[in-house]
Amino acid sequence: MTGRIEARFAALKAEGRGGLVTFITAGDPDPETSKSLVRRLPKAGADLIELGMPFTDPMADGPAVQASSQRALRAGATLTTTLEAVADFRETDADTPIILMGYFNPIYSYGTDKFLKDAKEAGVDGLIIVDLPPEEDSELCEPAIAAGLNWIRLATPTTDAKRLPTVLNNSSGFLYYVSIMGITGTKNVQEDDVRAAIARLRKHTDMPIAVGFGVKTREDVRMITKSADAAVVGSAIVNKIASELYADGTARPSLVTEVLSFVREIAIGVRSE
Repeated sequence: MTGRIEARFAALKAEGRGGLVTFITAGDPDPETSKSLVRRLPKAGADLIELGMPFTDPMADGPAVQASSQRALRAGATLTTTLEAVADFRETDADTPIILMGYFNPIYSYGTDKFLKDAKEAGVDGLIIVDLPPEEDSELCEPAIAAGLNWIRLATPTTDAKRLPTVLNNSSGFLYYVSIMGITGTKNVQEDDVRAAIARLRKHTDMPIAVGFGVKTREDVRMITKSADAAVVGSAIVNKIASELYADGTARPSLVTEVLSFVREIAIGVRSE
């Protein structure tokens, strides 16, 4: 499969640098503010965008991302509005990859076939569905591949050599390495651990490897992309969004400007020595 994700990693390789993957939850803190953020993320330094699909029970996510999902849901976010946000983004950006991250329940409720058709038409490039293991590939993975979407899996510190081929089967786009055990946004990434893990994973796959969980600063990003192909920053950006809210949860006028400034600061980690 070839597409925007493969093209972006090829371009990053040609530039001789790692990539920055930014995560925000679709619709957080409200639909228009979220759309404005997503539209501007590439110019702020995002090479790929991971867009969270709001869900009431995001079990793999830490407090920051859980709170962002709740804010989005209170503001009326649905899977339909998430796909509309992607379509809105594609009106001005035909090149930046967008990956939807989330859980199977909203997709199942929406209707798997309808979701895949609508996601492809909206301009989605790949899916990360954290609660569907390889043993359940017939539920969504295989239909997604048939629809032309990349299926991106997670590998963790406990994914051993015996399990890894199963994880890699049907994977495309890139492999997402979870650098620490536990939920998102609660610990700090360690350089030696990442370097050793990437070396181990490269023995099994030629796919690009992106590292997430515990990545918070431009120094983290720079450190990770010494060995990995990209760094994923999520909770730190979501926390920045939360810091720009009034007490009632509505966005301050400064929110978009301040969040994008934060992303630009992080992006220095992949664009300068």
